[in-house]
Amino acid sequence: MSAHTAADPGPRKRDPEATRRVILEAAAELVVEQGAAALTHRMVAARAGVALGSTTRYFESIDDLRETALRMLGDEVDAYLAQMERDLASCDDLAECLAASMHGFLTDSRQVHSAMALVTAAASDASLRSLAVRWTDRLTDLLAVHVGRERAVAAEVYLDGATMHAALHDTPLGRESVTRALRAIFAMPGTGGPES
Repeated sequence: MSAHTAADPGPRKRDPEATRRVILEAAAELVVEQGAAALTHRMVAARAGVALGSTTRYFESIDDLRETALRMLGDEVDAYLAQMERDLASCDDLAECLAASMHGFLTDSRQVHSAMALVTAAASDASLRSLAVRWTDRLTDLLAVHVGRERAVAAEVYLDGATMHAALHDTPLGRESVTRALRAIFAMPGTGGPES
């Protein structure tokens, strides 16, 4: 994903879909870098290399642009989860395979900050909550097939914490550390109820 500068003015006016896409990509980049609350039309127009009026032409309001950018980031998270689901389907050691997949995620600064941008935006705006819980709910469902819902929820909560840790530290948790934690969670006794 790349924004445009004054030297690279981006798509011509005759290609409205390309202009809309460039604006949206610039907005998504800014959300990842500075958070959704910081987004303004002026910032997006400057990053996209388009006239200020272009952002309001393609998006009714800054809220519309912010939500569309967050949905774009949510789609990227969905694509990541789809790949994880394929990886786990052919895996013999769930803790090892999940840790390997998460290691790739946790070392990708953009992915980590995209996920955090979704969560922080949803924490202060209930209308965005469904975007943020897509990740948690889908990961829980994916793991529940293998280890039951109680352990899946515990693992998902741990991985949420690992994601926050990665966002706040220069170095994320190591793959071995994540593997050991997941093994302990998957081995914990269930309650014996329908959720275990």
